[in-house]
Amino acid sequence: MRFGKVFLAGIALALTAFSASAQPLVDTNWVRDNLASDKIVFIDLRNKIDGGNYETWLEGHVPGSVHSDYLQAGWRVGRDDVVGLLPTASDFSALAQRLGVSADSHVVLIPAGVSSTDFGSAARAYWTFKVFGHESVSILDGGYAKWASDFPGNIEKGAGLAPNKGNFIARFDDEAYISTTGVKAVIDGGQAVLLDARTEEQYIGKAKHNKALQAGHIPGAVLQSQADAYNPATNQLKTTGELAKIYASIDDAPIISYCNTGHWAATNWFVLSEVLGRKEVKLYDGSMVEWTANSQNPLGTQSNMDKIKGLFKSITGS
Repeated sequence: MRFGKVFLAGIALALTAFSASAQPLVDTNWVRDNLASDKIVFIDLRNKIDGGNYETWLEGHVPGSVHSDYLQAGWRVGRDDVVGLLPTASDFSALAQRLGVSADSHVVLIPAGVSSTDFGSAARAYWTFKVFGHESVSILDGGYAKWASDFPGNIEKGAGLAPNKGNFIARFDDEAYISTTGVKAVIDGGQAVLLDARTEEQYIGKAKHNKALQAGHIPGAVLQSQADAYNPATNQLKTTGELAKIYASIDDAPIISYCNTGHWAATNWFVLSEVLGRKEVKLYDGSMVEWTANSQNPLGTQSNMDKIKGLFKSITGS
């Protein structure tokens, strides 16, 4: 009996260590070395954003991976005419369990590896796991494209075996989450940095998402395009050193990352929170679509450069 207790304790310790060792980004060599592990669930997120779908996955994927369309499977949902919102805990539990995720699973998310917007799919899915209490999660840097380039002889085709149902139970944790009410409180109190991940045209109000009812940005927000974090030549995130320089001007915590629907914003959140280790970084999933759904919410249309020019003019008088 004592031996059995010691043995079980050893297993629990090993699983804890395995979970704690999860890094936010893993490379193709790491994936190759861990393909045989029954504690890792590889989730391929290819979808319309990257030109992929289930059929694309059938034509070739990382061995043992399961497909889950980021836009269709329930990673983000619509409520009250607002798109891109966090699913309920029960719905996300069901989604994760169908994919074979259990409490002790290490989840590795696989984007297509074709653009910064595509990377946002993995960053948003990663954030969703974190919000629902699953800490052991990583993203394959470079996605499936990098895998296919590095290991063209190790590509699986066809559906294969369906995963066994997992036992993961989602438990909401608001450490990385903020609602519209929370954002309003921040604006009123001025106690956080609002980081806008969109394009400059959208930020200054010359363009908008088709679901947003008005153009502009949340007052006081700083423009930091998510595309700046991505290297299009390699279709990977830039190095940690490069990212540290890019985000150096962003004040320390607390930080609220937003965009149109909480997709682009997920990349800024991922870089700041998971790669650079900033504390108190939150993602506003409703973002501009939810913010503009209420016409009483204030909007800004002045660019960062306009503010700088205005300040310079006030100093020089010219």
